[in-house]
Amino acid sequence: MIKVKKEELKDIFRDKLKSRGFSDDDAGLCAEIFTDNTASGVYSHGINRFPLFIDYIDRGLIKPAAKPELKKSYSAIEQWDGNFGPGPLNAHTVTKRAMKLADKYGIGCVALRNTNHWMRAGYFGWMAAEKGYIFICWTNTIPNLPPWNAKQAATGNNPIVFAVPRKEGPVVLDMALSQFSYGKIADYINKNRELPYFGGFDSEGNLTQDPSEINKTQRALPIGLWKGAGLSLLLDLIASVLSEGNSTADLAKSEYDTGMSQVFIAIKPLFNDKLESYVDEILNYYKSAEPVSVDEVIYYPGERSALFRKKCEEEGIPIEVQLLEKIKAL
Repeated sequence: MIKVKKEELKDIFRDKLKSRGFSDDDAGLCAEIFTDNTASGVYSHGINRFPLFIDYIDRGLIKPAAKPELKKSYSAIEQWDGNFGPGPLNAHTVTKRAMKLADKYGIGCVALRNTNHWMRAGYFGWMAAEKGYIFICWTNTIPNLPPWNAKQAATGNNPIVFAVPRKEGPVVLDMALSQFSYGKIADYINKNRELPYFGGFDSEGNLTQDPSEINKTQRALPIGLWKGAGLSLLLDLIASVLSEGNSTADLAKSEYDTGMSQVFIAIKPLFNDKLESYVDEILNYYKSAEPVSVDEVIYYPGERSALFRKKCEEEGIPIEVQLLEKIKAL
């Protein structure tokens, strides 16, 4: 394990992207997103996923020069087509657009179709919340989650983000609708470790903590059991209807995780001039609960990521030497 400065890692990402047809600006922004994800402790959607991102570019599934386009507009609601461009860049563009709509109408909603994996969804929650917006976004995915009582996957783990602004650091919940995201499952596989809790079903239909079994069966455990499965379905329905894009059923026709539909909602908290005191009071009460043991700490969503990021900025990002060499050799 070595410590790598953020700028050094960003330069490595940027050079690889520029060599594959990204403009200077696009390569810089995409590299910044991958670096920030890694520096926030979400390696599964940062450096760990970068080789797959490059593979999708090389296969022609991600088009480096493609730009998202506005297709339909009605007041505070818009529909955009991502044209199979880089998912993080598409998401960045429409997040900014949702905020601009919120400046005008108090709320802005952008539905996006034909886009690619946006990597760490929380990045866009932080992006909006740090500028003072309440923010919600989600995506559908390939089928990788079973409906409750089903033997095979027929819905997605459909990650969703909720973000609330705060001067001392936004509150950002970034979660998949499976108990563990597949990126996190891959992390445990790479580290040859069991999951700390049941995360899905094995080939015999039994609950398991073995990440390799879950990856093989594609039967991750929905959060809240049947409630999580139902929520997954509704997020898929709303994203598909608003964007007129691919549903999870459509995405199932391809072996690649591309062409998904997403929704981005920005809200300007116009009516609350005491937002900071509201948020702080709620967080203080939340964190006042007695921990289950003296070794446990109660964090609000996003707090650990912020602490990890601060440490990385001061000391560098911890990265496995072999992984860094793999990135350099792409």
